[in-house]
Amino acid sequence: MAIMPPLTTTDQQPSGTTARKAPPAWAVMLAVCAGQFLVVLDVSVVNVAMPSMRASLGLSELGLQWVVNAYVITFAGFLMLGGRAADLFGRKRVFLIGLGLFTAASLGGGLAQEPWQLIAARTVQGVGAAVLAPATLTILTTSFPQGPARTRAVATWTAVGAGGGAAGGLVGGLLTQFLSWRWVLLINVPIGALVLVGAALCLSESRQDGRRRLDIPGALLVTGGLALVAYGIVQTGERGWTAAGALLPLLAGLVVLGAFVAVEARSAAPLMPLGVFRPRSVWATTSAMVVVGAGMFSMWYFLSLYTQNVLGYTALQAGLSFLPHSLSIVIGSKAAPRLMALPRLGAKTVAVAGVLLAAIGMAWQSTMDAHGTYLGTILGPGVTMALGAGLSATPIAAICTSGAAAGDAGLVSGLINTSRQMGGALGLSVLSTVAAGVMGSGRVALADGYALAFRVGAVVLLAGVLLMLFSLPGREKDEAPHAA
Repeated sequence: MAIMPPLTTTDQQPSGTTARKAPPAWAVMLAVCAGQFLVVLDVSVVNVAMPSMRASLGLSELGLQWVVNAYVITFAGFLMLGGRAADLFGRKRVFLIGLGLFTAASLGGGLAQEPWQLIAARTVQGVGAAVLAPATLTILTTSFPQGPARTRAVATWTAVGAGGGAAGGLVGGLLTQFLSWRWVLLINVPIGALVLVGAALCLSESRQDGRRRLDIPGALLVTGGLALVAYGIVQTGERGWTAAGALLPLLAGLVVLGAFVAVEARSAAPLMPLGVFRPRSVWATTSAMVVVGAGMFSMWYFLSLYTQNVLGYTALQAGLSFLPHSLSIVIGSKAAPRLMALPRLGAKTVAVAGVLLAAIGMAWQSTMDAHGTYLGTILGPGVTMALGAGLSATPIAAICTSGAAAGDAGLVSGLINTSRQMGGALGLSVLSTVAAGVMGSGRVALADGYALAFRVGAVVLLAGVLLMLFSLPGREKDEAPHAA
């Protein structure tokens, strides 16, 4: 990791904020990256533990998917609220509240005795993660001056987050194999407690001055709308696209999301001020994030199922098989800022190249079959997908935050994550439904379903490449801050 300069308060806090003396750079990086690692880890850590969860609690196929989506949907739905809360009530305070809620919910999930208890705990975990995650990025963007120092800090934050997602398979495999599936959640309790103490001692408080109002109805509407749409998509796989049980939740979700937009347009203190999308850098990157998230998010989910259900790997073997993926995604995240700084590249070129590389990896992975091998079927495509994911994340985030007003730093940070998770939740629902449509009993049928999911995911990523080519601002606008 590049050595970070000492933090000072000069020109590093948005206008209208209050702050104490800033702590050392290493302390800020350690605290926020630890929080981000936990948040992202829990998106993927349950994947390799799902067969054990299903056997222990008697989860159905639908229930198994909601162990993942309950976390992701509440995470996506409350991220904007978390970002605004960090700006208004203090980044340190919100960081501690979110981490405390996340840790308590992890304990509840690890002790669950019924499927509904596990899904409920994952839902609360998602809320805690949504409060915590935007505070981590906002603390960085308001602590480091714009330029190389901030780019390195964001790249490190992105690499840690990406590594958390990639390491989830290994961590989950180790804990499931040698302890129990319950420890994929219980492990957060001691780690969360340590980070809570460290953050309370090391971080200094900062916030935006002004009226402290939060748009709770807006957060409930967007979360409920996403949940209904995702549920409706899942029901199409079981009942068909014309069944009332699928169409009604889909239509209801769209109506609720429409109500969310209407409420935000009229609210005196909206959760998502529509004006924040005026800069091209913001609306283009958030749109791209939805599409890219829909294609990339389910990679770990389907690889975990393929290795265990088709190739017969144990939970530990599945986790170990993802180690090269973890390394690749971190390498991509750390290489991105250096490539962005090259005279002939810039953020847009690196972002597009990363997503295109991930699409190639997805298409390659879709050639899997029931007789696949690690070297011939998993290693090459997985490394390609992960490298592309790592390369694309930092430049997209850099373009988005460079166009935001200083006072909206937390909101835009939340929007970046919301877009990715929103796309991921809906993408997982769609791709799972597509895979289920061709899957039957037996290893061959399962492999065919997983392969189709990767094939459709590659098409989604190619659509993301086209969207980015025509919508993202060019290099001359990449680093131009939006005037408040």
